[in-house]
Amino acid sequence: MRTTAFITILVAALATTAGTAAAATGGYVALGDSAAAGPLIPPPDLSSPGCLRSLANYPHVAAQRLGVPLKDVTCSGATTADMYAPQSTETGAVPPQLDALSAGTKTVTVTIGGNDVGLVGAATSCINLLPGINPDCVDRYTAGGHDQLAEKIAAFEPTWGALLDAIHAKAPNADVFVAGYGTYLPHNGCWPVAPLTPRDANYIQGSIDKTNAALARQAAAHNARYVDVRTASIGHDVCKLPGVKWFESVIPTAVAAPLHPNATGMRHIGAVVAAAVSG
Repeated sequence: MRTTAFITILVAALATTAGTAAAATGGYVALGDSAAAGPLIPPPDLSSPGCLRSLANYPHVAAQRLGVPLKDVTCSGATTADMYAPQSTETGAVPPQLDALSAGTKTVTVTIGGNDVGLVGAATSCINLLPGINPDCVDRYTAGGHDQLAEKIAAFEPTWGALLDAIHAKAPNADVFVAGYGTYLPHNGCWPVAPLTPRDANYIQGSIDKTNAALARQAAAHNARYVDVRTASIGHDVCKLPGVKWFESVIPTAVAAPLHPNATGMRHIGAVVAAAVSG
């Protein structure tokens, strides 16, 4: 999901103690946005600093568990369009993510879609420090009987299916896994830890769930396997204590980007993905 320029500055500070990582080649290629890249989680991958990619993100965890070489081209802020065309970052453009694939690729994971429909932007726009005084944002997003996020998800769904076809075309010998998004918020949320009203918290998580459902449908229709991170992460939302939660709230309690997985989450998501690949 999209991150702001200030994260680039923070990750650069973290990078001062990290060595340059050699690019891995081989059987497993990871594609995706910041939910896969893991912005701010140390140590940073300095091969593409503008992508704010962590060497402890779920692709690295999964690759280590599977014992396979990894080529990780996940990039914070990525949209489906960035799979096909160069993506601009704070430190320059990076190549299209699909360029990392080849006939030698055996496994592909992809986490994409959140930026296409603006999930993080919607969540941040719903922050409400004065509930009961400021209106719930769900009313704005569903005004006139039109659910803006649901309509965006429906509009983008065929695009995600087309992406899976493009992945198969580039990597015809690969098994493809679509890793969904997690349970960021429990029912009714937990204001003020997550400063969204109960209705808004349910709307945002519901929109994440709609995105996951669309991704799962497209995976089933395009010869890919859907990896259900949402169910695995129930009970590990932003409202839980450090060490239990897999995702950070607006004000992180761990070194991770707001509204993104933390290191604990990446370890567990990586395990879920590895189990899907090996199973």
